[in-house]
Amino acid sequence: MTIAIRPYRGTDEAALLALWNAALTHDPITASIFHTQVLLDPNFDPARLLVAETEGELAGFVLALVRQVPYYDAGLEPERAWITAFGVHPAYRRQGIGRALFQAAQARLVGRHIMIAPYVPHYFTPGVDGAAYPAALPFLQALGFEVQAEALSMQADLNGFTLPPAVIALEQRCAADGLVVRPLMAADLPALKAFLVSEFGWDWFRFAAEYLQVLLGPGSDELGAWVAVQGAQVVGYCQHRRERFGPFGVAAALRGRGLGRVLLHHALAQMRAQGFHVAWFLWTDERAARLYRDAGFQVVRRFTIMQAKP
Repeated sequence: MTIAIRPYRGTDEAALLALWNAALTHDPITASIFHTQVLLDPNFDPARLLVAETEGELAGFVLALVRQVPYYDAGLEPERAWITAFGVHPAYRRQGIGRALFQAAQARLVGRHIMIAPYVPHYFTPGVDGAAYPAALPFLQALGFEVQAEALSMQADLNGFTLPPAVIALEQRCAADGLVVRPLMAADLPALKAFLVSEFGWDWFRFAAEYLQVLLGPGSDELGAWVAVQGAQVVGYCQHRRERFGPFGVAAALRGRGLGRVLLHHALAQMRAQGFHVAWFLWTDERAARLYRDAGFQVVRRFTIMQAKP
């Protein structure tokens, strides 16, 4: 069997999507997602979306990215590269195709730390789901990738969700300290921007700004946003779009006082009132997971974030 590794062509789209969904069974995509999160990403370069072709069929692929335009204060991050998706069709596995693809991709990324896969703004998963794809971790480790961290994806059943009495009491104590949790208003936007950028960075602001253009523009009953305020200052924020919850965070100086717990529970109660039966998010760490477990979230997937040094 002859294998040719080559860059992606526009005419490959249908075959690549079929390959992607056959290989990444737990993370399928549609054509519209491929268009918006891959082809229209300003950092996309067809030369770094490599496909393995054999006898006219696509057998595998690897999608690698480097920044071609600066990303807020992170700039071009010239020391980094990201592999955000890869796979080999089940019919062609264990024939060296994956290794050949990665070697070709790494040859195009010489001198960079290659991460799998926490790329912003368009990652598909934060890392490798070892339960869904058990062969992926040993495969990557054999290629020199090392484990950097673990990310947890969690989900909560919202059927019958109500504010617990303990959270109501906690909210009253916060209010006595001048900390108020309420739905977001347009008047909060100047203070909200300052809070997001100073506490969590420009990517959080970008994500929230795109979302708030819909919430505070034409509007939608599928969205919701809550803030915690202390006087005129925003000190906490969370949002949801349909069942997807987050981002969510509280100012570092006010953590540990229960404010995040109140904010989280109010947002979930609003989601249930809007008719949603489940809340989920893709990425948190074990420390923050304790707060989510208190609200009924359970881990549904674990991702391993990996890196190969230059």
